[in-house]
Amino acid sequence: MKVAILCEFSGIVRDAFLAKGHDAISCDLEPTERPGPHIQGDCRDYDWSGYDLIIAHPPCTYLATSGNRWMKNNPERMNKRLDAIMFVVWCMMLPVKKLCIENPVSVIASYIRPCDQSIQPWQFGHPEKKRICLWLENLPKLKSTKIMKEKKSRIHHMGSNVKNRGKERSRFYPGIAKAMAEQWENNQGEYN
Repeated sequence: MKVAILCEFSGIVRDAFLAKGHDAISCDLEPTERPGPHIQGDCRDYDWSGYDLIIAHPPCTYLATSGNRWMKNNPERMNKRLDAIMFVVWCMMLPVKKLCIENPVSVIASYIRPCDQSIQPWQFGHPEKKRICLWLENLPKLKSTKIMKEKKSRIHHMGSNVKNRGKERSRFYPGIAKAMAEQWENNQGEYN
C-alpha cells in the first residue's frame, strides 16, 4: 500500500509500515526524528489523493478534553480549538479510501462524531494507561496484541518541567503502530 502518516515527527508509525514492505511517508511541521521518507511542512499543502491509507494524528493541544479548563473565558484558545476542529474536518475529507484519525479523548466526539474505537497502550504491550480514540474509514477495529497487567500513567504524571514535554506526551506507541501495519494491511478484524 501507499501510506501517508500526517502530523508525525517521530517516524514510529511510518517505520512500522515500511517494515511490512509498504511505501510509507510521514509529514509534519517538525523534522523527522528517525531517518526515512518524510516531508517537513504543512500537510494541507500536498496532494494525498494517490494514497491507499492515511493515518492522521491531529495535534491535541486544543482538541483534548483535558484542556477544557483552559478554554473558559479565553477567546484566543477557543479560536485555536475551532481551527483544530476544522483541521480534523479537512483530514476527514481527504480523498482516500482508508483513513484513521487518532486523538486522545477529545472534542472531536462532540463537535463532529464519536470515535469508532478507543484503545489503550496496555492492550498492545505498553504498561501504560492513555485512552486513544480512533476514527476509522474502511478499516477494521484493532485487535489487542499483548495485554499488560501492570498499568502506569506516565503521561498524566509527567512534570511540567520535562524537556520537550509536548513531544513526549504526543509520541505514539510502537506496539499500536505495529498492530496497525499488521492488521490493516490484510484488513483483519471487525469493521466499524
